[in-house]
Amino acid sequence: MKINNIKFLLVTILIMGGTMSCEDFLHRPAEDTYTIDSFYQNDEQVYQSVNSIYNSPWFDFQRGFIQIGDVLAGNYVISVEDAYTNFNLNSSDAELANVSASLWSVNAYCNGVIQNVDAKSGPSVTQEAKNTVKGEAMVWKAMAYFYLVRCFGAVPIIHDNASIIASNTSAQLKRNKIEDVYKYITIILTEAIELLPTKNASGRLDKYSAYGLLSKVYLTRSGYGMSGTRNEDDLANAAKYAKMVIDESGKVLNPEYGDLFQLIGNYDEEGLITWQWTVGTQWTSQNAMQSDLTMSNFSDAVNSWGNWRYCTIDLQSEFGESAASLTRNYHDKRRKATMMMMGDHYDHWWVEFGGFDYNWDNSTEGKYEGKLAFVSSTGSGCAKHIVGRNADSQAQGYGNLNTMHTPMNTHLLRLADVYLIYAEAVLGNSSSTTDASALRALNSVRRRALGSSYEDVTSFNFADIDRERRLELAMEGDRWYDLVRLHYYKPEEAKAIIEDQERGGWNGLDAFYTNNDASGLEINTHKVSVTDADFTLPFPEVDLSLNPGLMDDPVDFDFGSIGY
Repeated sequence: MKINNIKFLLVTILIMGGTMSCEDFLHRPAEDTYTIDSFYQNDEQVYQSVNSIYNSPWFDFQRGFIQIGDVLAGNYVISVEDAYTNFNLNSSDAELANVSASLWSVNAYCNGVIQNVDAKSGPSVTQEAKNTVKGEAMVWKAMAYFYLVRCFGAVPIIHDNASIIASNTSAQLKRNKIEDVYKYITIILTEAIELLPTKNASGRLDKYSAYGLLSKVYLTRSGYGMSGTRNEDDLANAAKYAKMVIDESGKVLNPEYGDLFQLIGNYDEEGLITWQWTVGTQWTSQNAMQSDLTMSNFSDAVNSWGNWRYCTIDLQSEFGESAASLTRNYHDKRRKATMMMMGDHYDHWWVEFGGFDYNWDNSTEGKYEGKLAFVSSTGSGCAKHIVGRNADSQAQGYGNLNTMHTPMNTHLLRLADVYLIYAEAVLGNSSSTTDASALRALNSVRRRALGSSYEDVTSFNFADIDRERRLELAMEGDRWYDLVRLHYYKPEEAKAIIEDQERGGWNGLDAFYTNNDASGLEINTHKVSVTDADFTLPFPEVDLSLNPGLMDDPVDFDFGSIGY
């Protein structure tokens, strides 16, 4: 995953064509008159124009999705020397550059689609098609800015790439204030809601996708600039929009949590916003995460190099598990769907061999070329984002996989997330709540996870809802942003959560699992210290070199310039 890959992609996107500007914040294909003028001539072409925003421009964010969302947050470790594990990131980090390039590319692509739909649509294009596609592009644009502001803090608001390129002012871009970025996100989501249908084609964004994202934005914004408590108006808006999704969308939780993270869950109605990947000849249209997250030789088709990577002891403890025991605790279905541990069996992987066993047994050479290497220092591995082998893909109705290519969709916003947003927003600044509707939301999520024996809780506090969010959304690139949100108004609590985490591994685990020898079993502890500055990531060097204005103080954004 390189910045050049996304640049190449943006040169070759079907609907835009031509060449592009070299400015990082403005990557987009310049309009090729023949291609653009001959496109957007009917509804089908207009709908096609937004298809690629569901995958390709996001490709270079995939590694940062996990490294920021889960490694920084203490759910996952790449290595104890890794910058994301240890909070020693700097502007030269290659993945930060990829994250920034990807997010700005999404923004530019969305701006181009919105502009072209208005300017280039032929007379036979219906208003419904125009509105739907513009609404989808606006939601994706809002999602890109939501990541940008939570990662980098104050960032430039680029509403119209074409005008900036035409005026040759890209090198003078200034950051806009954080509060203005959040206001901008709420404005474009509100506009998207007016344009989107209540029901769209399978997998595509609809009005409730926008409502759900807007609820999360308000919940996050509610703490910005506050101290100890959150803004009551923002909390009320977060609750209002989340409740609209819950009550009006007609969507329900998938009864089987684990199905959401298999190919059969790709277009599940619980997924309100998803990256939608394919396996084909076009690089950047695929999910490449399996290669990073699985051990060597896990698949006969997808190369993997994630041998030493692991889910943390801290996350295991949250699930009530310990790799220092050979007895697994399956009371929470989410644990096995999130992380593999000793003794776990998965029917949907290695289907031609009767399933996959995470059993610390290296004697798999006879099954196919190569051996597995069970070397995780916490006795665990990631279970989400993984398809497996060619036969596993075929068994779920898909074709063959390829090197760094799977068609596993990535959930960015799920209905369960909205349930928990609603519960937290209703809790608000109270120490606890017994609100019936908030309890229904929380208990619905927990009941699915814990099964028929679960007894509904009758009250909850912030620690309860925060823990539930971590367990529900672990390894979905989300946890770090919950900590950023908490840091906005309770920085000491956010820092304490991170500094209390165990990010190390076990000594003696191999002897314990292979010879039942626990004599040398002990934690090789690894903990980190963080500062307030660690909750804002540094701008990449390439951005700073091309846009020196990023070093200046943030300025107000002129909202009168955007027309809505």
